[in-house]
Parts: sequence; C-alpha cells; structure tokens
Amino acid sequence: MGSSVEHRFMVQQGFSEADGPACTAHFRALRFQPSIVGPLVLIGIILQSRLVFAVLSVLLWWGVVFPRWNVFEAVYNLLVGRPGKQDKLGPAPIPRRFAQGMAATFMLVVAVALSGGWYWTGVVFQAFIVVAFVALLFGKFCLGSYIYHLLRGQSKFANATLPWSKS
Repeated sequence: MGSSVEHRFMVQQGFSEADGPACTAHFRALRFQPSIVGPLVLIGIILQSRLVFAVLSVLLWWGVVFPRWNVFEAVYNLLVGRPGKQDKLGPAPIPRRFAQGMAATFMLVVAVALSGGWYWTGVVFQAFIVVAFVALLFGKFCLGSYIYHLLRGQSKFANATLPWSKS
C-alpha cells in the first residue's frame, strides 16, 4: 500500500483516490516529469541560459494546453510504462495542469529576464523554481497544485493534502 504521503500527493494532484500498489506505481510515474525537468532547470541556472528556460516553458505549456500530447508523459509511456499495465500515464487532471502552467510561467519569466538583462528578476524566479522542485522531489509536495486548491476556496482540502498533515 502507498504511504499516506503518496496518497495525499495523488489527491492533491487531482487523481481519484487510489490505494495499494496502484497508488505507489502511479506516484512514481508522476515523478518522472519533475525528475527530468529538475536537472534541466539546474543546467539552465548554471549556464544562465534563456534558451533552456524558454524550451522548458514551451514544453510545459504544451502539456497544459494539449494534455493528451504531454511530451513528458508520452516519453514516460514509451520508455517506462508497460502496455496494458496501470503505470501508464494519461492526461493530467486540472490541478496538475495548473501546477505545470505555473512552472511554465515562472520559466518564461526567467527566460524573458535573462533576455532583457534583468539579472535579479531572473535570480528570484529561479530561486522560486528551485524551492518548488525541492519540495516536489524531496518533500512530495506540489506547490502549484496546493495553490490551485487554495485559489478555488478549498483551503481545508488543500491543507489536508500537505505531506505533514495528520488527516
């Protein structure tokens, strides 16, 4: 059975409640995209590359606008997901797409800041991105999905999905 933290993460992302091995497998599958994007963000930060941030923004926005053709989920399904098994990824629910759109927007701001010579704006947004990825990859907490639920007036639900929540 998936841990309660994994279960809360899945619910936060907008997936129907799942228990057992299916929850654990789906949780691992959902972490594929950030495990690819995270290192690319680090490369973008090290190189201060507006191109890296612009490309990541476009790829993330593509998945938001066309969720059935999300590039990262397609790569996961092709390379990792097994035909006929539950660990293949389908289109992301709205809270997950909101989080992807938020990340895409931050990456676009960084790309524009780097292009325009606005160093500190770029640094601040890069820091926000790093904090969000650290929370996602190591804390099993998606800031974007959490904010989505808060904006919808679902603060009690949002707080119940926090990794350290007792509910």
